[in-house]
Amino acid sequence: MAAYSPDVDDVFRALADPTRRRLLDALNARNGLTLRELCAEADMARQSVSKHLAVLEAAQLVTTMRSGREKLHYLNPAPINGIAERWISRYDRQRVIALSALKHALEEETMDAPSFVYTTYIRTTPERLWRALTEPEFTERYWGLTIDTDWQEGSPFTLRQWGLEIEDPEQVVLESRPYERLSYGWHAFTPEWRAEAHQRVGFPEEFLEKIAAERRSRVTFEISDLGELVKLTVVHDGFGPGSAVLPTISQGWPHVLSNLKTLLETDDVLPAAAAPSAPASA
Repeated sequence: MAAYSPDVDDVFRALADPTRRRLLDALNARNGLTLRELCAEADMARQSVSKHLAVLEAAQLVTTMRSGREKLHYLNPAPINGIAERWISRYDRQRVIALSALKHALEEETMDAPSFVYTTYIRTTPERLWRALTEPEFTERYWGLTIDTDWQEGSPFTLRQWGLEIEDPEQVVLESRPYERLSYGWHAFTPEWRAEAHQRVGFPEEFLEKIAAERRSRVTFEISDLGELVKLTVVHDGFGPGSAVLPTISQGWPHVLSNLKTLLETDDVLPAAAAPSAPASA
């Protein structure tokens, strides 16, 4: 069990070493680096960097994805986000809000590599997690929106948020393997949605026009059954160079997924005050 759910000591122990902090800084500056690139960033031998990465992975501060023959490393904000919301929030709520709003994943120049990766471990079952990702009574509680579809590959879906119905021919389910993998194209930024986002969230009109002109991104949920725990990895990719959507969803996803974890483990959600200013739906 400990191997999948590190305690606070694991995280702080991993962060205590300045070399490991430099590696995390390198991933914060440019996510999705190979071991060779991280060795160059740290100016250290491959074996030494591998040992530090093993500590960071054990603390779940780094997660990896395969892209062809390459193994790519990503900063995983889940442990720090968990510390903020479950520990620091007891003492200083404003710092929690600021920390939750950090940009944990930055834009990628390599378009075939995932751009935002987040891994968390939830005490639930794959079946219940699948329901939480697909059924309106769940998504409404932790996300504030619903998705109406039959969840068959190729099927379109209607996203409902703020009293709006968001539809688009290219807004479809890409993969659907119950209890294992779910992927769909990100929702369209319709004129109605942009007007509501400007009024409710305060997004500048210039920003909203820019994201409306971007190509569609995609989000993928990978579910792994670990017995008492379920590993959930969220990959949001498909962004173009200089994407304005990427930094925004990178602020929103940590809170949405923390809310999901809290709901499944406690049947409750995090206080609304802890939410970052930019929603994951952007």
